[in-house]
Amino acid sequence: MAKRPTVYDVAARAGVSIATVSFTFTQPHKVRPSTREAVEEAARALGYLPSASARGLARGKTGAIGLFSFDYYARNSGVTPDADAPFGDEANEDFRMFPLYHDEVQRGVEMECWRRGYVLMVGDTKSTSSEADIAGIAGRVDGLAVFPNTLPDEILLRISKRIPVVELSIPINNNGLHGVSVDNEGGLAALTEHLISVHGLTDIAFVGPLGFPDKEHRFSGYSRAMEAAGLAIRTVDTAPPGQLAAFARDTVAGMLAEGTLPQALACSTDEEALAYMDALAAAGVSVPGQIAVTGFDGLVAGLVNRPALTTVRQPLVELGRTGASILIDQVASPGKEPVKRQLPVKLMIRESCGCRAA
Repeated sequence: MAKRPTVYDVAARAGVSIATVSFTFTQPHKVRPSTREAVEEAARALGYLPSASARGLARGKTGAIGLFSFDYYARNSGVTPDADAPFGDEANEDFRMFPLYHDEVQRGVEMECWRRGYVLMVGDTKSTSSEADIAGIAGRVDGLAVFPNTLPDEILLRISKRIPVVELSIPINNNGLHGVSVDNEGGLAALTEHLISVHGLTDIAFVGPLGFPDKEHRFSGYSRAMEAAGLAIRTVDTAPPGQLAAFARDTVAGMLAEGTLPQALACSTDEEALAYMDALAAAGVSVPGQIAVTGFDGLVAGLVNRPALTTVRQPLVELGRTGASILIDQVASPGKEPVKRQLPVKLMIRESCGCRAA
């Protein structure tokens, strides 16, 4: 068997030091592009692959960041779609819904890990059956990023005693963990104020699952704007998991039968807003002619929908990048206090509220 090439062979062929070779594969942003290209070309020519275990032993680190995410189908329906089914087939769900919120945040985490020379390991709670399994995954990374409601707080706090943990999309709190979120309350307040002041609407119902920190803050923003205008707060019941489309149809049918259809639905997510727009269209109710519908997230689906969805756009990719950056900075230089960051949101005024398309 031929001798495996080493870091010394790559350094000699590229005409650089072994430290430069190491930096090329662990912290590429610190190496000049021309030098990095020379090292990578030498590695390709020799068939060299850097050893993750060796790098870890040398630095006392794994060079990897973990992300606990969740699968959309497993979380919402427990059914994996048929990959061969055509678009529009109910088994394939709604193709407008991709990429979803967590897909874009995860992309941001991936981009920052790549930029900083870290490997990203993605796990989900469905594949872990016990705290020991979770701890085993956490033990293979230098830091851990988690989406809301993926792991219990008590487990995250125990993990954080060994490696830094950052929560993604959890509103700023004092739970002792690092966190990055967006201005959920301010965004929904601004959107509700737009419906009131620009369109003169007075009967606006909030749609969204309470019990989730980010949705609670959005509800607070809606409530603040309604109370400031002297208007009554109204909510719509939350759909059971995996039943949003059917629940929206039943809810719309019930409102029409009872004569209680509001002037607007302020939905806590774009996914909810699109489901209700479909249900209203199926019932022959015009959006925005008879009712305004708004969302929150800023998914591509809302932009391509007709009418285009008025929403609050989160900087989803930047949220993921910021979370990964916090982790990597903490790995390099741990701080005594948790790092908490809140990113701004942007009101996207489109057609579904009654405004003209730009």
